[in-house]
Amino acid sequence: MTNPIIKVIIPAYNEQDSIGLVINGVPKNIDEIIVVSNASTDNTERVAQTAGATVLKEINRGYGNACLKGLSYIKTSKTKPDIVVFLDGDYSDYPEQLTEIVAPIIKDNYDMVIGARDKRFRESGSMTTPQIFGNWLATSLMKLFFSAQFTDLGPFRAIKYNSLLALEMEDQTYGWTVEMQLKVLKKKMKYIEVPVKYRNRIGVSKVSGTIKGAIFAGIKILGWIFKYSIKK
Repeated sequence: MTNPIIKVIIPAYNEQDSIGLVINGVPKNIDEIIVVSNASTDNTERVAQTAGATVLKEINRGYGNACLKGLSYIKTSKTKPDIVVFLDGDYSDYPEQLTEIVAPIIKDNYDMVIGARDKRFRESGSMTTPQIFGNWLATSLMKLFFSAQFTDLGPFRAIKYNSLLALEMEDQTYGWTVEMQLKVLKKKMKYIEVPVKYRNRIGVSKVSGTIKGAIFAGIKILGWIFKYSIKK
């Protein structure tokens, strides 16, 4: 794959203090950065637009809803990408590592690459104990049921556009990441993880920052895993 067209989707809910940093950190050779404001009530949309991103609005709350909105926009755009990258808007990831994330797709024809938040490169406190346990449990179950090699459900990820369409994604909330990984396994697509750095986010997490969010995310993730284990 030579000189691929890459589009980035960034779901964002009230990330006015971080979204500009995220956009400015993305490598300059990207075709388009799409920020999906997920019912933000602050200045996220204005900051994102000023930083040069395409800004969409999704009034229905939910991480998956925001991702689906970005994907729907891409489907109707004149220029279709070769690769779609998903990146959070809280500046916990290092956007400049996008080049490392897409490299296996470009060089070795992988379908999907997960940015794995490796403990060696993770800032202290950047992942909560429930997050760490949840990731371990989910990836352990995927290994048990599907012989998967995943170690993380990291949101910083890249996937071939055509492969993404083939997955027919549907989750509207916190199950989006694990749904994608399970469907990649189910369709026997080629995947790999790339270790990435991870830092303390700007602001309070909408998922791990609340007990309700953490519990709901855990239920959604485990629900997808058990649904697909039954389908085997």
